[in-house]
Amino acid sequence: MTTLKILFWVCLFITVYTYVGYGLVLWLAVRIKRLIKGRPRPLTLPADAELPHVTFLVCAFNEQDVVDMKIANTRQMDYPADKLHLMWVTDGSTDDTNLRLSQYPDVEVVFTPERRGKTAALNHGIGLVKTPLIVMTDANTMVNAEAIREIVRCMQDPRIGCVAGEKRVMARDDSHTAAQGEGLYWRYESALKQMDSDLYSAMGAAGELNAIRTQLYEPMPENALLDDFVMSMRIVDRGYRVAYTPLAYAMEYGSADLTEESKRKQRIAAGGLQSCWWLRGMMNPLRNAVVAFQFVSHRVLRWTVTPFALLALIPLSVALVMMKAGTVYTVAWMLQVLFYLAAAVGYILDATGHKSKLFYVPYYFLFMNLNVFRGIRYLYTHRHGGTWEKARRG
Repeated sequence: MTTLKILFWVCLFITVYTYVGYGLVLWLAVRIKRLIKGRPRPLTLPADAELPHVTFLVCAFNEQDVVDMKIANTRQMDYPADKLHLMWVTDGSTDDTNLRLSQYPDVEVVFTPERRGKTAALNHGIGLVKTPLIVMTDANTMVNAEAIREIVRCMQDPRIGCVAGEKRVMARDDSHTAAQGEGLYWRYESALKQMDSDLYSAMGAAGELNAIRTQLYEPMPENALLDDFVMSMRIVDRGYRVAYTPLAYAMEYGSADLTEESKRKQRIAAGGLQSCWWLRGMMNPLRNAVVAFQFVSHRVLRWTVTPFALLALIPLSVALVMMKAGTVYTVAWMLQVLFYLAAAVGYILDATGHKSKLFYVPYYFLFMNLNVFRGIRYLYTHRHGGTWEKARRG
């Protein structure tokens, strides 16, 4: 029984720490840092004449439906036009994406007929970039007008090698529950990124909007499933930091439904497992203790150990209750039963077109963890290539 109790408390600690405890520890660490060092002095943006040239890079595969909208959004950028260079990498596109782009002579189109995935497209496009900074964004995301200036402002600190913008998920209406769940997750994730950045460095950047110093880019293996994460974490591994700023943000609609959202979660989970293995050296506290702490706490646990710990709590609790181990284990089991019942109600309500945030939160939480297990299979079947099927947006 003692062994079961130890396993129970270890699994419970890992689960609670991953989703709640780390955020609390991070909040406290940031407060202590500010008490000791004070708030950092705000960076200032150079005058327009001194602003650096920037390449605004979009990797797109068969995005003919959003080309005009994306170009219109780009035209609204508050940045000197003579210093903003537009590049689209459309490797493998078979629709009218290139034809639509041909209507815009100021857009440099990089294309090869073969589709090898987004990572290969990044390697191809970035190899041709001549500006010191690259801002990368997805074709289907709309970026705020001030984003590039804000990114350049962050880059005034020479220790910053990458800037992570904020992802904002939009829902078309109250019935778009997949987007609401995704949006809730990203609000929590954004809060963690901000505190990570305040403590030392954000743990990665999302592909919806990020920027790097061109000289720091290292070509990645073409079978990388989370190219944006691997790219940004390699920069951290070289001694630079990833700055997070909510003042540069990308907006997109959430997945059309949870079936489509599951495609994304499986790919992200698979890419997370792949990345943890590739970047395993960053878990060594002897190299950089703060990075190791942040990387393991924020990324590694939720992609590897925690889903298994969450699953293990079920049989452990049942065994301890049956062995009459004590009231605390009975209460713990009852709380788990209530949680899973709430998740089941959330699933039923979602399936029948009803809405309840109270029940949707536990449902979406389990949905994310379930897709980690699906991601293991995804990684096995996609380990040799970086192409993937994009999820339909709402």
